[in-house]
Amino acid sequence: MSTETTASVSTHILDTSLGRPAAGVAVQLSARGGPREEWNALGASSTDADGRCKDLPALPEGTAHVRLVFEVEPYFASRKAGTTDNAGATAASGAQPPTHNDDFTRQAEEQQDAPRARDSGVFFPEVTIVFAVVPGEHYHVPLLLNPFGYSVYRGS
Repeated sequence: MSTETTASVSTHILDTSLGRPAAGVAVQLSARGGPREEWNALGASSTDADGRCKDLPALPEGTAHVRLVFEVEPYFASRKAGTTDNAGATAASGAQPPTHNDDFTRQAEEQQDAPRARDSGVFFPEVTIVFAVVPGEHYHVPLLLNPFGYSVYRGS
């Protein structure tokens, strides 16, 4: 939690292509005292089944900028391979991963202007967010994620 002399940060990830939380995404937290200072790595976490990082470390006194790095490539690679059902469970749980070859998907792909090679890999291997903080405030910074785009905002 924030104090009069420090700020605090929390985050979560929603996979908007599935309408579900993104579980198992590694997140690194860094901070610095100003724009010309070096980044100080504070720690790392991983999103839980709810897409939340509940154990990010506290920010040190004097923090002016915060950087969150979301390692999304392994998440999308496991989704494409069907090794998770996006809640952290393996495909061995009996849940069938969505197929990418159904009629709806094929029709949608035919309507796209993007090249067919777009599915050859992960477009955004990581998402880096940098934002300013002031002491005494809490910053909840959700990441809305899909394979070809993302959005962030200051939540509550």
